[in-house]
Amino acid sequence: MNNPPAATLAHAPIDVQWVGALAFEAGRTDGPKVRIDGDAQSAPSPFDLLLAAIATCASVDVVTILEKQRTPPQSLSVRIEAQRIDSIPRRLKSAVLHFRIAARGATLEKATRAIELSVTKYCSVRSSLIADAAVSWTVDLAA
Repeated sequence: MNNPPAATLAHAPIDVQWVGALAFEAGRTDGPKVRIDGDAQSAPSPFDLLLAAIATCASVDVVTILEKQRTPPQSLSVRIEAQRIDSIPRRLKSAVLHFRIAARGATLEKATRAIELSVTKYCSVRSSLIADAAVSWTVDLAA
């Protein structure tokens, strides 16, 4: 038996406007804009924003999961380190998300599980990447 196709949801359109050199502004039509610089001189590069999107998407889920565990974070930061394929296109090969979390009452096991669920199940940005781009993580749970 064939599985029915997944339902699709339209995302708000994103407008990109060239502002000179290799710089652009992007965002929703009536929303805030972000500057993007192909040379990463005056703003993050497109690839920088891809990595930031992975880390932010995962972080949103982790915050939500920790709140549901009744251990809301007092602070959360992520450093993402990535490897790119050397040939063109220089796409993402792998990434490691290094989480630093302070959440009263959280255990290392629960924080690690929250991150695992985010990265492997809930993060739509990560799930939108090609399957062979490995993404892993570490967690440093502050007291």
